[in-house]
Amino acid sequence: MKKFVTILSFLLAITLLQAGDTSRKGTTGAEQLLIPVGARSIATAGAFIANTTGVEAIYYNPAGLAVSGKSELMISYMDYLADLNVTYLAAAANLGEFGAIGFTYKSLDFGDIPVTTVDAPDGTGATYSPGFYTVGLTYSKVITDRVAFGVNFKYIHEGIMSTSAEGAALDFGVQYTFSNNLFLGVAVKNIGTNMSYSGQDLQVKTDVPNSRPGSQPGAYTPVTEEFQIPSYFELSMAYRFDFNAENNLLLGTSFRNNNAMEDQVIFGMEYAFMQNFFLRGGYDLLMQNMDDHTFGFTFGAGVNYSLSDNLGFVFDYAYREVKEFPDPNHIFTLKLALQ
Repeated sequence: MKKFVTILSFLLAITLLQAGDTSRKGTTGAEQLLIPVGARSIATAGAFIANTTGVEAIYYNPAGLAVSGKSELMISYMDYLADLNVTYLAAAANLGEFGAIGFTYKSLDFGDIPVTTVDAPDGTGATYSPGFYTVGLTYSKVITDRVAFGVNFKYIHEGIMSTSAEGAALDFGVQYTFSNNLFLGVAVKNIGTNMSYSGQDLQVKTDVPNSRPGSQPGAYTPVTEEFQIPSYFELSMAYRFDFNAENNLLLGTSFRNNNAMEDQVIFGMEYAFMQNFFLRGGYDLLMQNMDDHTFGFTFGAGVNYSLSDNLGFVFDYAYREVKEFPDPNHIFTLKLALQ
């Protein structure tokens, strides 16, 4: 318990250094960091950081990576907003008493966008596709029979043709198990460097005053302003009701304190039959300006099937309501686990 309190105090101190309020809404960049992954977690609105385990825990609470005791592969695909798609790949290796390590890659697919210029406002005939991706490396360890800790390092890249921005960030997480049914989780996400855009596409050519006829135009590159990345602190609890050997219901709730938007309260539930078939639901509630939230209710289902004594297969699907767009989010996730 003392170890848990020490780690929790450390995470709270980091959060206080990064805290903000709604007056700073819209002042951060690298919003790709806030796009969730994994159909199970999205279907429950991300409410289960207290007891999510395995490879899917890397994004939500890296402490849970080592808790499962498995080596896993995961691929997830999401139809996001306005023809934007998100692909997420993750791999985790169980190293026994040493803990567990994980690797993740998340990318956004914008499709092909026509190139326009001042001289060709209707398009030059060429196209480009922005390159937005995040690469992560995770370490997690079960410290005692009740406490697990994890840290995730992320490299962030955003590129538009020849202009780009890079940054780095850390996630920290702790999970505490009170009993077989009651769980507590804490995570601090995206504590990292400021970012700024640079590149030759920002260069502007202009005539030099008082220059001789026929002289080459001058060029200057504006200095871009740095921006913070969206960090937050999250506290979560979960409780599992075991009705009998075949049926149980998991309920979870989280409070999220954001550095540049409204705080959030998140609710999620998962019904499991024989730990093979799952039904899920969740809701993410803004504590202020509720009508400004882009997303609504989430739903989903999953199947967990053992291919052999040592190999398991998981398929999850999630549906997320989108209020300001005609189409909802659809998320599909496949996982393979070595027991």
